[in-house]
Amino acid sequence: MNTLFDKIWDAHLVTKVENGPTQLYIDRLYCHEVTSPQAFSGLKARGLKPLRPEKIFCMPDHNTPTHDQDKEIEDEISRTQVNTLAQNAKEFGLTHFGMLHPKNGIIHVVGPENGLTLPGMTIVCGDSHTSTHGALGSVAFGIGTSEVEMVLASQCILQSKPKTMRITVNGRLDKGVTAKDVALYIIAKMTTGGATGYFVEYAGDVIRSMSMEGRLTLCNLSIEMGARGGMIAPDEITFDYLKGREFAPKESEWDTAMAFWKTLKSDDDALFDKEILFNGNDIQPMITYGTNPGMGMGITEKIPTLESIPEVGRISYSKSLEYMGYQPGELLIGKKIDYVFLGSCTNGRIEDFRAFASLVKGKKKDPSVIAWIVPGSWHVNNQLKEEGIDKILIEAGFAIRQPGCSACLAMNDDKVPAGKYAVSTSNRNFEGRQGPGARTLLASPLVAAAAALTGKITDPRTCM
Repeated sequence: MNTLFDKIWDAHLVTKVENGPTQLYIDRLYCHEVTSPQAFSGLKARGLKPLRPEKIFCMPDHNTPTHDQDKEIEDEISRTQVNTLAQNAKEFGLTHFGMLHPKNGIIHVVGPENGLTLPGMTIVCGDSHTSTHGALGSVAFGIGTSEVEMVLASQCILQSKPKTMRITVNGRLDKGVTAKDVALYIIAKMTTGGATGYFVEYAGDVIRSMSMEGRLTLCNLSIEMGARGGMIAPDEITFDYLKGREFAPKESEWDTAMAFWKTLKSDDDALFDKEILFNGNDIQPMITYGTNPGMGMGITEKIPTLESIPEVGRISYSKSLEYMGYQPGELLIGKKIDYVFLGSCTNGRIEDFRAFASLVKGKKKDPSVIAWIVPGSWHVNNQLKEEGIDKILIEAGFAIRQPGCSACLAMNDDKVPAGKYAVSTSNRNFEGRQGPGARTLLASPLVAAAAALTGKITDPRTCM
């Protein structure tokens, strides 16, 4: 009667504090430059070293510029954070994929594509979107800087066990509807706090038919409805994705791993604390209109009226629309946009670029649109060249930047100016998220491509 989450959690339980947290063993710690400096400083102050350095992988991504990475970073804060991570990794003997390293990129893209993320693991990182890795059947969640220090020192963490939720999406997706749309639809229905306190397992026909890239996108966004993390039971799609990747098991070890991985599923009679059911046929291409990921709607729908919002939320709702420059009850289709961003740990994988390229092939970017096309890793960048996607994008008027978090958040040079509208494939649309005063509309790579071609919010199905 155990859920997949329970099986992995219980297998990693070291001790249980009575009426308190669990001491949980961690299989993999990912470190980036923003949340690790104080953790390493804490180790030094206590005269400690990482307990199991071979379990720890470091790389910069948030502050990484997406151009001229062979030169010194101009911004002092960014330069200091990137250099400090390199110094700490060297001092403590940790694996470090620095800028221009062939395995560098966004940490949540690099982990899966190199086989560092594996089914049945517990994985943490000082970053909320660590939930991404749950797509391969792991228990993965973000932690704070003090917890990063805890894992560095002990390879364990103290955590209260979340409740379990299963979200089942049955039916089938229509043309032009992607995993990003499924995620935004679920968040809009659940609200940004609807899964608070839960670890979510995704199931159903729609989930099973998703590619691994799609599953990574879906689990990435779990945190945006308040969940501690999201996960999907591994299956043949998972195994095919992992086979042959550098850090994945090889030869006889692969057979042993497969025998274990095939046990990683919720029992047929497993009891979840909460069950939610959605119909994939109800989902259309989505777009957000407000300042949190839960303020999303089908692209052909109208912004909800004030009267349809619960009274307790009307003031914040009105402030959100005022910030965005929109009115309740109006359509977004046809609204002018200024920027398009394709990338981030949500949509910076090869499948996302294939989708974007499929729509812009043989067409031209609207000259009024500034587009940032940013692969999630150097591996993805190489795939673009191998598949000729780079040529399709360049011929359509797009320039491909170097890997990094880029315009997902305003921690590097790629900032959207105040008042400008950006259709973004990233994960958050908070006020100022992409730059002070920037206005963000979250969407899929297909919706982003349609906007880049037309200079306005456009239903991608009309461009196919």
